[in-house]
Formats: sequence, structure tokens, C-alpha cells
Amino acid sequence: MKHICFLIDSIFSIGGVQRVTAVIAKELAKDYRVSVVTFDRPEDKDVTLYGLNEADISYHFFKYPKVGEIKNKLCKAYSGTYLKLRPEAQWASDIYAHSSFPSELRKALIQELRKGQYDIIIGVHAPLAARLATIKDELPGTKVIGWVHNSFEALFGDTSLYIGADRKRHYVYQFRKLDDVIVLCQHDANTYVHYDPQFTPSVIYNPLTLTPGKSSDGSSKRFLAIGRFSHLHKGFDLLIEAFHLFAENNAEWILDIVGEGPEEELYRSLISRYHLEERVFIHPFTHTVQDYYSSAQVYVLSSRWEGFGLVLVEAMAHGLPVVSSDLPTSKEIMGDFGLYFKNGDIHVLAECLEEATRMDWKAKSEKAKEIAAKFDVGQIAAQWRQILEA
Repeated sequence: MKHICFLIDSIFSIGGVQRVTAVIAKELAKDYRVSVVTFDRPEDKDVTLYGLNEADISYHFFKYPKVGEIKNKLCKAYSGTYLKLRPEAQWASDIYAHSSFPSELRKALIQELRKGQYDIIIGVHAPLAARLATIKDELPGTKVIGWVHNSFEALFGDTSLYIGADRKRHYVYQFRKLDDVIVLCQHDANTYVHYDPQFTPSVIYNPLTLTPGKSSDGSSKRFLAIGRFSHLHKGFDLLIEAFHLFAENNAEWILDIVGEGPEEELYRSLISRYHLEERVFIHPFTHTVQDYYSSAQVYVLSSRWEGFGLVLVEAMAHGLPVVSSDLPTSKEIMGDFGLYFKNGDIHVLAECLEEATRMDWKAKSEKAKEIAAKFDVGQIAAQWRQILEA
């Protein structure tokens, strides 16, 4: 039986990436020996989270050692030079790969991963995938895969909060060293190939990661949006602005936003500014999020970007029609089913909210459940098995 390792920053915390990784790990544990190497603290271990206690999975807690002050300064000096000059050569990228990942850290991670005698290691998120590429030669006989959860634009766009355009060439050079890289939609795969024809990632969509609750009956007059309140990501500020415009001519509809994060005060200030305290409600994350889907009438995805809009699949599994920003991944997931608005345009979003109140809800609801069924975890795991066995 092959031994698979997921290398991930955190598995015992709240987040879409953590949930998807847990679901895939549990499904693969039916056919493989599965381990998770995480940077979580041992005291954070909670296998009831995401139902991890339902599968036989081993957990290993890893922490990088400290790097000496002089070594740290030398590494930062080269790294800063690389980022400033942006040399296009492979050799410069390889030096940066080592300067930004000092030998003390590399050796510690190599030792941890060798200890597990893994047949396959999957680096979850672009930074860990790139670090695995740097040490791949020190893991002979092991298949090494990267699993990238952010969109190409979110990672490498000029306004990226993650990696940024100054490291795009470097990351693609490093990704090319891996045995495979998984991205979440065909649009991103095409974008990578257009940028570098020598790099051809594979595409596997994320699965539905929860058991749907009761289907919506479409009578509540409630819009729903769910996600982490991260800076310039989910666009809940745009949604509140658009709902304010919509609410001027629609007195009965409610907006529920479920989530937590650093932008919450911004959302609350907008709600207060527009006197929407009785129309827009912010709710904390919950393990029974299905109740919100079941009680809603229309789901709204206002995101500025998405690697994969998992909430779209969850919403459709509960029979919800969807209003979405015109993101490539949304269009891949939903085709012509979604009611799309131009990304960032609050006026068109307000018009879409208005249109959603007049749609043939029952017909849309049935179509939603039909689309969601395509993202069954069994079907998605079968695609993973093909990659693992290739």
C-alpha cells in the first residue's frame, strides 16, 4: 500500500483549504496509507474538525529551527537583490530558492520527510510546493506533487497579497521541477501554459466537502454569502454596497453574511453608514453552516478572485440559484447557470440581485442540484488516484 503525505501549513484550523485537504485525505485513506505533516502546534490537534476522526490518518507536527543571525542577513541580502532585479535565468531562480529557504530549514524538512518513507508527498499551497521543488533531489524515489489553491492572478497579479509578479518567473521555474502540479480550474492551467509552454499543470476541481442539509424552499427572501473576511478577497464590502442600492427599492429582502476575519469592522461600518442594521446580518462561522444554506433563497459570490469557489457547489447542493462575479472559475463550475456581474461593479451586482428576485426559482433550484452532483467526492478522488498512480 502506497504511503501518501500531505504537507500543509495547518490542518487543525478553520478554512476552505483545510477542509478540502481533510476531505481528500479521508477519501484517499480508503485505499492508501495517509499521513499529514503540519506546522500546527501539537496542542491544536482536533481530529473531530472536518470529521478527521472518521479515517485512519497519522499526524506529524513540524517546526522549523532558527537560522543564525549572520546567515539570515546574508540570505535576505541575496533574496532582496533577486526581487529587485528580477533576473529571468533559471540559475538565478535556483539561487533564490536556496537563499529564501536557508540550509538549516531545508535539512530539517528533508529529515522530517525522509523519516516518513513516503511514496508520494503533496505540498498544499504554492509556497510549500515551491519549497518541495527545492529539496526534491534529496527525496529520491518519492513522487512530489504541488497542489495550488489560489488562482494565477491572485498569486502573481500586480495587486497580489500573496506572492506577487516579482516572483512569478521563479515560482514557475520551481513548479517545473515537480512531478506534477494540481490547479483548480482549466482557466488557470491554460494561463500557466500561455506564460510558460514548458509547464503543464493538471486540473482537479475541489469536491463538495459537506453533507447537504435540507434543500431550500425558495421562500425566505434571504440572500446568503459565506467566506473568510480577508482583505480584498471575498468582496463582501462590494456586496453590502450593492445591497444598499438594491434595498432602496426592495424592502423585504435580507442579506446574511457568514464568516470571520480582519475586514469585519469594515463591513459593520458600511452597514451602519447605510442604516442596514435590520437588513444585513453578520454571523460567525459555524459547524452547521448547512442551516444557512437551507434558509436562504439566493447565494451571492462577490469575490474579487477565487482559486475555486467551493461555496458555489455547497450552495447549489442545497438548491440555491447563484449570483456571481464573472470569475473564470465560477463560469467553469456553473456555465450559463450563474447570474453574472462584472467583477467589482456594484451597480451591475445590484441589478443582478434585483433580477434574482424575479427568476423562475424552482427551475433554477433543480438545475443547481444537478450541477452540484458532478462534484461528488468519489468522482473527484478517482481523478486524484489517476494522478497518484500515473
